[in-house]
Amino acid sequence: MTDLPNLARRGFLLGGAAVGAGALLTACTSNQAPASNAPAGNVASGQGDNAQTGKMVTIGFSAPAADHGWIAAITKNAKAQADKFKSDVTFKATEGTNDVSQQIAQVETLINSKVDVLVILPFDGKALTSVGQSAMDKGIPVVNLDRIFDTALAYRTWIGGDNYRMGVNAGTYIAQEMKKKNISNPVIGEVAGIDSLPLTQERSKGFKDALAKAGFQVGPRVAAEFTVESGEKQTANLLQAAGKLDALWNHDDDQGIGVMSAIKTANRSEFIMVGGAGSKNMIDLIKADSSVIKATVLYSPSMSSSAIALARLLGQAKGMGDLAEHEIPASITTYSAVVTKENAANYADVAFDS
Repeated sequence: MTDLPNLARRGFLLGGAAVGAGALLTACTSNQAPASNAPAGNVASGQGDNAQTGKMVTIGFSAPAADHGWIAAITKNAKAQADKFKSDVTFKATEGTNDVSQQIAQVETLINSKVDVLVILPFDGKALTSVGQSAMDKGIPVVNLDRIFDTALAYRTWIGGDNYRMGVNAGTYIAQEMKKKNISNPVIGEVAGIDSLPLTQERSKGFKDALAKAGFQVGPRVAAEFTVESGEKQTANLLQAAGKLDALWNHDDDQGIGVMSAIKTANRSEFIMVGGAGSKNMIDLIKADSSVIKATVLYSPSMSSSAIALARLLGQAKGMGDLAEHEIPASITTYSAVVTKENAANYADVAFDS
């Protein structure tokens, strides 16, 4: 996804700093004592205890078929979060599908059943934009999960991962490791996802930019299809073409099972590898520190748990407890933390099964 939400937030913080500096200057130069009833400033007053039971909310949920570890975790996490709020949440989930027409029909059924809020991870954001907008037009707030609709008119709140920063953080970690090893001209490979997808393009751009900042560049590169089979096939091709590697970034831990299989078959161990997304099996390998994989960059399906929590608050007309604003933000971007053996235990709760 784009980094626009972060830029907007940065602008807000800079603007707030300017206002604060102006207020400080006035206070220092004025001879008048401040009035005792002057406002204290826009501090976060909180929106109450959001965990307390509120009015009943029916949340409709739609996602693609759970034929991929990450997507399966998205659906599993959403249900688990709804169960946590069962005292005031009714959860209506459709059967996952990769058929765009079927997903549209399923969402329309949820709309017609008059759910209070919709959480939608579209198989194809562009194709499902119209049904998202239809829900919004009917007064049903939509939480758009990860794969973004074509227009903000189709959702009330978007929450998803930061694909560009995922690449940046993978590249930054690898660059740091290369410098620790005093490798001045490393050969750095990349096993991407599906090149036609914007998310893959953004991840690759972030990776390239981070390496360039360190004075390095991307070397041999292949694109797979986010599957075990394609990961194994394409990695085998890369390893055959590259007689020597110093580092490798694999975009996706699900296809990473195939990537690791190809590495084992080729009997290669001269390089370090960084994964992507944060699967349990990859994090376990990182903790064991007995193979080439030394880190993975999170793109956590825990975002669906957060989406359900946001949907509940929208249905109850609440804001977020630690923010000064009365309303839920329009956009929330999760952070792509780098998981290593040193901090792996901290992320066990958001790991998923590939």
